[in-house]
Amino acid sequence: MFTLDRVSKRFQGAAALDGITLAFESGRTSVLIGPSGCGKSTLLRLLIGLLLPDEGTLTFDGRPLAVASMRGLRHRMGYVIQQGGLFPHLTARDNITLMARHLGWRQEQIEPRLEVLAALTHFPADGLGRYPNELSGGQNQRVALMRALMLDPEVLLLDEPLGALDPMIRYELQEDLKQIFAALGKTVILVTHDLAEAAFLGHTIILMREGRILQIGRLAEMMDAPTEPFVEQFIRAQRNHFGP
Repeated sequence: MFTLDRVSKRFQGAAALDGITLAFESGRTSVLIGPSGCGKSTLLRLLIGLLLPDEGTLTFDGRPLAVASMRGLRHRMGYVIQQGGLFPHLTARDNITLMARHLGWRQEQIEPRLEVLAALTHFPADGLGRYPNELSGGQNQRVALMRALMLDPEVLLLDEPLGALDPMIRYELQEDLKQIFAALGKTVILVTHDLAEAAFLGHTIILMREGRILQIGRLAEMMDAPTEPFVEQFIRAQRNHFGP
C-alpha cells in the first residue's frame, strides 16, 4: 500500500527521518512506536501528505505522493489525531458527515452510512446532535473515528488517538479499536507511545529512534532477539505496562 524508499525529512537542518525504507502491508495493522522525537508522527504526516519528503520516494498504491495527486488520494485515507481535532461549532453528526456533504453525497447515502458507523463504534444515536464540548473524551474520539471512516477509506492513519484519555476509557477504546480493525480489514497505521497498546493492536510493531527504524516485528521477537541494546532498554522501561 505505502512504500518508502530512502525517505528523509529535516527541520532546520536536523533530521526527523533519516533514510527510511519501509513497506506497509495491505490489510494489516502496523504500529509506529518509539521515544518522543523519534520521527513517528512525522512519518505519519508524510503518509497523509501534510509534509513532503526532502529526499527519497514515497508511493501509495504504486503512485508517487505529490502535491498534484494528494487531493484525490486523501479521499482514500482516513486520519485521526490525538483529542480528535473536531470542529467545536459543529455537532457530532456534522463533524462526521462534513467531507461527504462537501463531496455532494445525498442524504439518502449519508444516513445509512452514519447508522453503520454509529453501530460499529458503539456511539449512542442520541449523541449525534450534541457538540464536542457536550461529549466525553472517549465519545469525541469515536466521533473522530467515524469521521475518518465516513468515506470508507482504504487506509486508516491514527496519530496517538488514545493518548489524552484516562486509563479506563483508553482500555475500553483499545478493545473497540481491535474489534473494528478486525471487522473492517483495512490497512491501519497507528502511532503510539505505549508498547502494551502497540502489542495489543498491531500485527507488526515498528520501533523507531532518532529518525531511524531499529526493529520491525512482533513484541515477542523484539524481546527474544533485540537488534541493538536500545530495543531491550525501551522494552524494559515499559515492562510495567504489560507485565514480566
